[in-house]
Amino acid sequence: MEALMRKKVFICSPFRGDMEGNARKAAAYCRMACEQGFLPVAPHLLFPQFLNEGIEEERRLGIAMGMELLALCDEVWVFGEATEGMAAEIAHATAQGKKIIFRETEGM
Repeated sequence: MEALMRKKVFICSPFRGDMEGNARKAAAYCRMACEQGFLPVAPHLLFPQFLNEGIEEERRLGIAMGMELLALCDEVWVFGEATEGMAAEIAHATAQGKKIIFRETEGM
């Protein structure tokens, strides 16, 4: 099977608060990106599997690792109203000159 070089998109969407509902939405955003031929990167779906969001040190570690992944992405897709964590991701992406696209969440 031939390896594809898909454009990597960082999925920037809310997580805190309704973590279960927000994770479902993030998964839907990832699926949409995948169906459009992109490789979605959503650290907030991965890291909570082994880091505890309720422990500040682990939360900071997850955010830091997410920023490392963001650096590897071609674009940042922003969904929903920006939270504090999302604002930090957007600022980091802006500083790196990443293309940032604000996507609609209606119907998702």
